[in-house]
Amino acid sequence: MLARRRFLHLAAGAAALPFARCAAAQSYPTRPVRIVVTFPAGGSNDFHARLFGQWLSERLGQPFVVENRPGGGGNIGTAEVVRSRPDGYSLLLLSVTHAINASFYGNLSYDLVRDIAPIAAFYRSSYVMLVNPKVPAHMVGEFIAYGKANPGKINFASNGIGATGHLAGEMFKMLTGVELLHVPYRGEGPALTDLIGGQVQVMFAALTATLPLVRSGQLRALAVTAGARWQALPDVPALSETVAGYELDTWAGMGAPKGTPPEIVERLNREINAGLATPEIRAKYADLGIILTISPAEFGALIAQDIEKWGKVIRFAGIKPG
Repeated sequence: MLARRRFLHLAAGAAALPFARCAAAQSYPTRPVRIVVTFPAGGSNDFHARLFGQWLSERLGQPFVVENRPGGGGNIGTAEVVRSRPDGYSLLLLSVTHAINASFYGNLSYDLVRDIAPIAAFYRSSYVMLVNPKVPAHMVGEFIAYGKANPGKINFASNGIGATGHLAGEMFKMLTGVELLHVPYRGEGPALTDLIGGQVQVMFAALTATLPLVRSGQLRALAVTAGARWQALPDVPALSETVAGYELDTWAGMGAPKGTPPEIVERLNREINAGLATPEIRAKYADLGIILTISPAEFGALIAQDIEKWGKVIRFAGIKPG
């Protein structure tokens, strides 16, 4: 009899659990929520976090506070969120850098796929392959021929070892067989300055940051790295039109510690996607790229896909943290 009573008690508790979780999700949040940004204030990741922090605060009635936790290439803040209680009160601003770090660093204390629950993506954008106007190439095919005729004599700039621009160039080398000499800089600005000055000949850089330089004629755009032509440069081909299999997108989104109740994840996904549908937020993303209103599962698939892609490039190039 005692065993039967215990079984009925446990069964009743199990049956009530989904209702309790739904109730918790409906009342969430009941206190301030923090959004951890793993880079310093003022950058693009910080922009996304503060934009959606304000939106979620207005929609859900509690402060969503941005906390900048830079260091370790973004790994210090990520590990802090991974260790946090999975209750929806610690969120992580995710970007393509996190997918790169999964292979770039060999001794991480966490596994991005195992330890982070994807919530929602914000947008995706393209990089652009830029050359100094003195380079005798107006198309990607011409640049490949020029590079193979001058192996190891062409400098390609990036905003640092392991940065997206660096890996974009390494992917180009991997898929074309062109030998380029990598010249890392501390930031995109100094690299672009030397590209304009002719100290380096080619660079893969964020499209939105370099559009004015292309439109003014200071730099020549050979291709965009997205899988198709980009609306901002409709006459510039996609790299994949010449180099089969080449595709690179940058993105940003939100995540939480694995184990965060799915009802909370789904609610945050709905609220973020609702924000992306507003004219005000869409206008802020007009120059950044294509808005992504996708499910947590779809965002998780995007992250996993990029981890695999960048892992191949990093292993090919033998890149290690400096």
